[in-house]
Amino acid sequence: MPRSRRPLLRVVAPLVGAALFLTGCASGGGGSTDGTTAAAEDATLRVNFSGFPESWAPGSEIEGGLMRVPYETLLAPGEDGHPVGFLATDYELTEDALTLNLREGVTFHDGEPFNAEAVKVNIENVRDGATAWSGSFSTVESVDVVDDYTVKLNLSQISPSLPTVLTTRALPIASPKAIEDGTIAQTPVGTSPWAYDDALSIVGTKLYFGSFADYWGEMPGFANVEIYGINESESAAAALLNGEIDISDVEESVLTKFDGTDITTFDYPAIRNNLIFFDRGEGGVFESQELRQAVCTAINVDEAAQVIGKLTPSTQHFTEGEIGYNPDITGYPFDLDAAKSLYADAGSPSVSFEIAAAPYNEQQISIFMDQASQIGDFSATVTTMPPPQFSSVWSSGQYPAGLAANDELTPYDWYMSWFAADASGNPSGVESDALKAAADKAIAAGDSEEADALWGEVTKIISEEALTCAHAQSNETIAYNSTTVSGVAAPAEPWEAQSVNYRDLVPTS
Repeated sequence: MPRSRRPLLRVVAPLVGAALFLTGCASGGGGSTDGTTAAAEDATLRVNFSGFPESWAPGSEIEGGLMRVPYETLLAPGEDGHPVGFLATDYELTEDALTLNLREGVTFHDGEPFNAEAVKVNIENVRDGATAWSGSFSTVESVDVVDDYTVKLNLSQISPSLPTVLTTRALPIASPKAIEDGTIAQTPVGTSPWAYDDALSIVGTKLYFGSFADYWGEMPGFANVEIYGINESESAAAALLNGEIDISDVEESVLTKFDGTDITTFDYPAIRNNLIFFDRGEGGVFESQELRQAVCTAINVDEAAQVIGKLTPSTQHFTEGEIGYNPDITGYPFDLDAAKSLYADAGSPSVSFEIAAAPYNEQQISIFMDQASQIGDFSATVTTMPPPQFSSVWSSGQYPAGLAANDELTPYDWYMSWFAADASGNPSGVESDALKAAADKAIAAGDSEEADALWGEVTKIISEEALTCAHAQSNETIAYNSTTVSGVAAPAEPWEAQSVNYRDLVPTS
């Protein structure tokens, strides 16, 4: 198609949303003469989010509640849903490029300067490595350093969702020096108000992030953040009640322990998960579309929701009102007789495979696999592993199928991450002609009025081919000690698990 220079989107955002710049209240006194507060000088927030990342390198599967302590992103979600400036002050998106003007005076925790070259290193590292988010940057053909504070991402095709991607976990901005020498995997080095301190951390128990004196913005209400890795909900609840931590994600099963205490809880919609069939290549376990459809039809998400709680069945990945939602998608309503018939159509194959799980989704996966086993000679062994290990391998191709969060916010990113032939989440490399043609048409439509309906057709084909199914949405439950911390609320970033808006938090007076 002809490529014009018509801007798809022009955003001038000299300031991030106000929530990102809140100055913390003092825990027993007013602000000092240099603009900091007493809280910002010595207060420490103690947070537990069930485990530690296997790697801190950009592109790794790092939950938001962990990633957003040392790292910042180029853009942030605006109140109207459109990205606004953060480490980039503004941007311009055309059909063939995304140009970002960068904030000056920003320094990484290791003293390296934040500039266009640093952004180039980060983008190329995530795009070209074996990372969880490489698919989100596959359309970035090259990165030009225009000058010290201007970077241009040259695009191979229209990428209307790319600014949104830059607000997410897909691209935390890390020190280029730490990326290049490989230390970033174990030692996060970002630009946030909190810098990792190895001397005050305890391996396997606590990560300590101290106040970064050269931070470019206003200091938050807590000078320091300690992250704990308590992955057992009963133990996390006990730590909250004993005053050992201030905030934690918890399971529904422990909520009664907080009755009559100072522990406050709230839920927010954080997770969209679904079963994905990876081994779809020639001779693969799930090469047969009829077999995939049989498994999908045998899974009863409603039944699982009754057992697990806080799980909402869905027909598809996107919710009504989001681009990609298609009201014509009915999903795979539970029907065991129909599932057995589809299994017979597939040739009644003997199926035996292993599927990975983490403690937080083991029950859901086990229920789904037990249900699927009713179709015939079908057996799945559920192997449970620590969350960091699970995050790094569940979709690697080591396992024929997997279930975990799909937190992509746009159908373009969902398709490019999991279903395109070269998607990082499609280890088989298989894509039907029908899906590719529909996706190509939707991509070419850019941000035009017809693009919404075209992406709805893409998600419909993904459903009909049973590349994924058993969609469910679940809430994250956050508990916090109201006598030690105030301002706790759901994160500004949509569909992000294990997270809070750290910069809104202040010690309780």
